[in-house]
Amino acid sequence: NQAAQETIIDVSSLLERWITRFVGMNRSYLTIAFGCTGGRHRSVYIAEKIADIYKRKGKVAAISHRDCG
Repeated sequence: NQAAQETIIDVSSLLERWITRFVGMNRSYLTIAFGCTGGRHRSVYIAEKIADIYKRKGKVAAISHRDCG
């Protein structure tokens, strides 16, 4: 849906700025969490899409879905 696509664009833009800062601080990893209260699993979709963006850039992106099942 349109809102999910806009969220992906916004979050990936934010992460581009912050990841650069974290790398400069010699951080070894960054944890990003998404939550969903509506029961439609948008957080799962968004997490997967954000990870895909970084994997295509050659970055490591590990995903763990806590309550999916």
